[in-house]
Amino acid sequence: MTLRSRYRQPVWLAAGVRTPFAKVDGALASYDAIQLSVPVARHMLESLPHGGRPDFAVWGTVVPNLTWSNIAREILMDAGAPATLPAFSTIMACSTSMIGMIEAAGMLDDDSAQLALVGGVDSLSRIQLGLNQRLSDSIRHFQKARSLGEKVSQVLSLKLGDISLYIPGIVNRTSGLSMGEHTEITAKDWHLQRAEQDQIAYDSHRHAVEGWNSGFFDDLVIPIGDFKRDSIPRADTSLEKLAKLAPSFDRTSGQGTLTAGNSSPLTDGAASLWVATQRGLERLPEQVPRVRLVDWEIAAIDFRTEGLLMAPAYAIPRLLARHDLRYQDIGLWEIHEAFAAQVLSHLAALQSRDFLSQKAGVDRDFGVFPRERMNPHGGSLALGHPFGATGARILSQTVKELAQQAPGTRAIVSICADGGQGTVALLEAG
Repeated sequence: MTLRSRYRQPVWLAAGVRTPFAKVDGALASYDAIQLSVPVARHMLESLPHGGRPDFAVWGTVVPNLTWSNIAREILMDAGAPATLPAFSTIMACSTSMIGMIEAAGMLDDDSAQLALVGGVDSLSRIQLGLNQRLSDSIRHFQKARSLGEKVSQVLSLKLGDISLYIPGIVNRTSGLSMGEHTEITAKDWHLQRAEQDQIAYDSHRHAVEGWNSGFFDDLVIPIGDFKRDSIPRADTSLEKLAKLAPSFDRTSGQGTLTAGNSSPLTDGAASLWVATQRGLERLPEQVPRVRLVDWEIAAIDFRTEGLLMAPAYAIPRLLARHDLRYQDIGLWEIHEAFAAQVLSHLAALQSRDFLSQKAGVDRDFGVFPRERMNPHGGSLALGHPFGATGARILSQTVKELAQQAPGTRAIVSICADGGQGTVALLEAG
C-alpha cells in the first residue's frame, strides 16, 4: 500500500555524489569547505542532460568561516553554475544537509521550482581561528579612533589576558560539554555496555568495507585529486582490537565506555543529492536512483534534562504513528552513528513502552526493532562524519539502497544533532 504523502504533489529524492571522506588532517586536509564542495556541485551540474540546470540550490556547513556568508552561492559560482541560479545556505548541526532537503522539498511546486540541488560540507582540517571578542572590539575601536591620543588610549586599555585567539571547539555552548561527554552521560543513564558499543562499531566497519569491495559506492563517490576511496573504514578491525582502546571522554571514573573506536571521527568531506517533483525527475539521467519522500519529523528536546542526542527517539515513533506503521513495516533503517552509544540509546528508547508513552507521547506497541535491517553499508562510525555533509551522504546512500528493493518498501533515515534536535524522514520505493 502506497503511503499518503504530506505533499500535494509527489516529491522525490534522487541520489547524488560525494567526495571520499577522510579523517581530520588526513588526505583532504589541504581543501577548505568550498574547495571540497566545488567538484561535487560541478559533477552534479554536468550530469544533467542537454545542459540542464536545477531551479535552485541549498548547501550547508556547520563550521563557520569569516570569508563567506552564503557558502552555497560561493560554491555554485566556483562550480561554473549560471549566475542566475539562486542558492542559499542552511545549518542545523549534524542534520544540516537533511534539513536542507526538507527546506528544498517544501519549496517545490512542479511549476517554477521542480528540481533542487542540495548538499553539505565540512572541513574540520581548515577551521578558521579568530580573535576573542574583547580583542576584536579593541581593534575595531582603535581603527575608528580619530586622534593619536585616542589610539594610544585604546591600546593602553588592553590587558594581557585580552590578547588571545578564539579556537572553535566541538562543545555545546549552553552546557560547555562536548557531544562525547554528553553521550557518556547518556550511556550511563541507559546502562549501555562497552561490548555492545564495540559491536555496533565493528558491524559498521564490516558493512562499509563490504560495500566498497562490492562496488556499491562506486557511483556515489567521486575522486578529489588522487583521493578516490574513504580512508576511515578498516578491514583489519576486530572486536578484540576495539576492546583494547582507552575511553576518550571519561578517563577518570573507570566507567567510561566511549572510545575512538566506537565514536565517529572528526572528518572532512562534501556530499549532495537531488530533490525533485515528478517533472523534475524527467530532467535527471534515467539511471540515477530515486525514491519518494513521504514525510518527515523534526524533534527538539531539553538537553539539560535529557540526553543531548536523543531527539530522534522522539521523532521516530511520532512519524510512524502518523502513518500507522510498526518497526517491521520499515524495510531499511539508516540511523546516523555519531556514537555507538547514541545508536544504542535510541534503540533502547524505541523498545521502552514507558519512554514512548511518557516522553515521546505515543502510547502504542511498535513491535521488535529489526536491527538486521540497520545501516547495511555502514554508517558514520566507519564512513566518517563531516557534520554538514552527513545528511546528504546518508540520504543518497539510502536512496540507492531503497531503489534496489521492491516498490512499496519503506525506509527511515534518522539523524541526531547537537543542541538537542533531530530529523527523521520516511521514504518509499516506487
